[in-house]
Amino acid sequence: MTAEQAAGQQSMAAMAGKLAGRHIVIGVTGSIAAYKAVDIVSRLKKCGADVHVILTREAAEFVTPLTFREISGQPVAMDMWAPVQEFHVEHIALAKLADLVLVAPATANILAKAANGIADDMLSTTLLATKAPVWFAPAMNTNMYEHAATQHNMEILRTRGSHIIEPAAGHLACATSGKGRLPEPAVLVEAVVQAMTAGQPLKGRKVLVTAGGTIEPIDPVRFIGNHATGRMGYAVAAEAAARGAEVVLVSGPAELPAPAGVRVVRIQTAREMHEAVLREYADTDLVVKSAAVADYRPVHVAAQKIKKSEDGLTLHLTRNPDILYELGKKKTHQVLVGFAAETQDVESYARAKLAKKNLDFIVANDVSQADAGFGTETNRVTICGADGSVERYPLMSKRELAGIILDHAQQCLPGMSAK
Repeated sequence: MTAEQAAGQQSMAAMAGKLAGRHIVIGVTGSIAAYKAVDIVSRLKKCGADVHVILTREAAEFVTPLTFREISGQPVAMDMWAPVQEFHVEHIALAKLADLVLVAPATANILAKAANGIADDMLSTTLLATKAPVWFAPAMNTNMYEHAATQHNMEILRTRGSHIIEPAAGHLACATSGKGRLPEPAVLVEAVVQAMTAGQPLKGRKVLVTAGGTIEPIDPVRFIGNHATGRMGYAVAAEAAARGAEVVLVSGPAELPAPAGVRVVRIQTAREMHEAVLREYADTDLVVKSAAVADYRPVHVAAQKIKKSEDGLTLHLTRNPDILYELGKKKTHQVLVGFAAETQDVESYARAKLAKKNLDFIVANDVSQADAGFGTETNRVTICGADGSVERYPLMSKRELAGIILDHAQQCLPGMSAK
């Protein structure tokens, strides 16, 4: 069993029974990813939920109603004009019954229908009739996803309070690669569990998180980088979204799925991160700056690959913008949280950075430790506050640590308290 499989089993065990007594309606549309919906239904059942499936006719070309009926233990709704099996007016009854509606996979077609109030089948009619929270997990060809019409429809849905779970990037069924894959069932189910069980103390607040490393090109082939994977920042973003915040995640290169309900801005270089962060900063309430940003970049980037020679190679470097220092100078109402990844004198370096950059608190850790820091699932940190407080935490998962960081941040936000 791999570490990821073991983590997945532990996650499912932790969520067992958490949705007991809750009614979830799953809308399945005509995408090749419809087969993943079977696993989603199964996992939600293991969490104790009462799951009802609405299957479009196109989805039934990929997975049969019988499969969903056996997994969910409930009749599968498809035809608005079929003889009534259980409910008086089925789409209205399901709309009222639902504590949450998840459309997964959500095609461009269903996004367009929902955005424009079209109700011409069982699923679109239910979406129009329900007052429950609605979550869409888009899955489609990259070009379809990136098309201005699809992006506009998703923005309409967001403004009306629907949640959009960003698709993952990777190989697609249409023999291309790009953004458009349905996130793994475990990711979607975790998002549903969090949405239905967590309080939302950050609702109405905007949280900006930076994650991963940045890369500084030397030539078209080589770059200066670091070992940051983005795991800590992604965990903070996911936890902030679970607490109801509007979350923007500015991410360097990272092989991690986008957290549910989070808007991801992908960048490569420190200057790109600088620009992206400043665009979002003015109306942000909380910044968690966990990215490992390159301090220096080459003065000149070669247009062609530098060929090796018998001589050494000298690189002339120049300073990159100090993003956190600049945020500290521009700070008005924002709560600023920094990170100090050190290999020696961790706390003294962290306290100096805390004062210099006008932070509310800083999270310091020794990245030379094998079980903490870059590339690990766990971390061991010290949190130093601007008020002089110092709190040391033992080894724990980065997701658990994300909760602790946000607990501290909430205490700093006006009118807030810890979770």
